[in-house]
Amino acid sequence: MQLQSPPSRFVGRGGEKLSAALDCFSLNPSGLRVLDAGASTGGFTDCLLQAGAREVVALDVGHSQLHQRIRTDPRVIVLERTNLRHVEPGSLGVCDAVVADLSFISLTQVMGVLLQCCSAGGWLVLLVKPQFEATRPETTLGKGVITDPLVWRSTLMRVIGSAHAHGAVLLGLNESPLRGSEGNLEFLLHLGKPGSDRMDSVEGKVTAETLVDALLLTQPKPRTETGQS
Repeated sequence: MQLQSPPSRFVGRGGEKLSAALDCFSLNPSGLRVLDAGASTGGFTDCLLQAGAREVVALDVGHSQLHQRIRTDPRVIVLERTNLRHVEPGSLGVCDAVVADLSFISLTQVMGVLLQCCSAGGWLVLLVKPQFEATRPETTLGKGVITDPLVWRSTLMRVIGSAHAHGAVLLGLNESPLRGSEGNLEFLLHLGKPGSDRMDSVEGKVTAETLVDALLLTQPKPRTETGQS
């Protein structure tokens, strides 16, 4: 007798990653307008819609990847062939929250745009992929798959440093429940954009070093799967 895997909840594996972040960081997108940067097949967007998001701007530099069910949902604004680095934040309208799952580009190159797209007092969840954040020597050592905790730490600190430089508040960090398609460990980063009493009150109370070191000390080993994000 063959055991069948349970049906997927989302159109892409990314949905499971974002769902874990929403649970871990106690975030509720219900009624919010959210930017999904790097929408790809639509896993993040699907997760947001199922969680009650009012509208999702699904942006991707590619095209023809978004699942048909997501593409035809009236709550989704599809922006294909759109390079995030060249986006004028005001052109997207006000977004209460921002999520991002980007590949082949460092988050540090688009951190400013991501923060500008988020309204004051809003939150961000960014999927940090060390293989796209590491320096060339760091990547060469791992042959594309980063397994050195010191490299994980340095990449996380660079991304968090970039977020701080653009005025973001560090609110949380956790490992993704799923690895990348090549087996890379990935991380879920929770940021806030100052502008509300809650965001302003936590500024400076959570240090990057504390969060990163505490997380890496656990030596997380999420399961490896293959497939699209």
